[in-house]
Amino acid sequence: MSRSRRIWTLTTAFLGSALLAASAHADPMAEAEAIIAAHKTMPAFTAPGEAFDAKACMKDKKMFVIPLTMTNPFNVQVSKAMEEAAAVVGFPFANWDNQLKVDQWIQGMAQATAEGYSLIDLQGGIPPEALLPQIAAARDKGVKVTTTHLYDVTQTKSDSLDASAKTNYSQAGKILAAWAFKRTEGKPNVLIIGSDEIIPTAPFVKSIQDTLKSLCPDCKQKYVNVPVPEWGTKIQSSVQSALVADPGLNFVLPIYDSMSQFVVPALRLTGRMGAVKIASYNGTPFVIDMVRTGEVDMNIGESIGWIGYAAIDVNMRALCGLPPVEVLNSPLYIFDASNAETAGVPATFNDGYGDSHVAGFKTLWGIE
Repeated sequence: MSRSRRIWTLTTAFLGSALLAASAHADPMAEAEAIIAAHKTMPAFTAPGEAFDAKACMKDKKMFVIPLTMTNPFNVQVSKAMEEAAAVVGFPFANWDNQLKVDQWIQGMAQATAEGYSLIDLQGGIPPEALLPQIAAARDKGVKVTTTHLYDVTQTKSDSLDASAKTNYSQAGKILAAWAFKRTEGKPNVLIIGSDEIIPTAPFVKSIQDTLKSLCPDCKQKYVNVPVPEWGTKIQSSVQSALVADPGLNFVLPIYDSMSQFVVPALRLTGRMGAVKIASYNGTPFVIDMVRTGEVDMNIGESIGWIGYAAIDVNMRALCGLPPVEVLNSPLYIFDASNAETAGVPATFNDGYGDSHVAGFKTLWGIE
């Protein structure tokens, strides 16, 4: 091939690639609206795996759950939902009470192992690295150890685990970024607040940042890390400082929605309520109430009941030798001013999402 022909070929290829890249983001607003629209539809059940006879499989098995802490309503409600799902199938289920103390987690692991439980689920945030000797001892006794609602879908589970049901924090990040882009008419200036010590925070924040850059390369964004024990003392001051430093800031994204209660006072004190909007993730009832009253613009929720059934499904598959389900079957759903009341007044953990998961899982397990 002649030199001129090669140059022509390379130039054509480059231009073609550039055109494809440009066309992929030719209408970033339409892209953002599509992300939002996909999560404003009432969640519908989709089977996470093949059907199986759950009663037969679990006939001689029992499950032990150690939540991150029973002082957190999220963990409490997930445990209740798991207990309900276990009762539907008909196998013994135990929940370990603790107050976010490692020695209590260790005691729970020891008790479950000694009492011959078939599986231990470290539910809702316990890092396996904190319990490696106890996990090894349990597995040596034939006990399977899993986690639910801990890792993001982009993260690799610890080798110490038999299974892990991951959560799509990355998708929640895309929704938050798209929402800020849409609500600011394509001109977001965003403050993101996270807690680096929480395992899925890094990919969650990265997803927000990457999506914003994709939609709006020149738009401004800033990230602030506030450790969980300091939420009550540092979130408000961090937001106030950010507002003073950048009067053009128009959106705050506290990635875990309980942070929102400390963002609102900062907006009030600086006179920025309404001008600066808040969007977050988790579906905590008091935050959905804040959406209904206009203090928070949007909250991404998950049905806690759905999470509980999905977690039991993942754990039964681990015990029954079935192909693993690596992503927790719990759809993300947007609550804003148009539908916040459907979550209840006051809001609850389960209202507003529908109940297709109940019949869906029962059918999948051969119960109905």
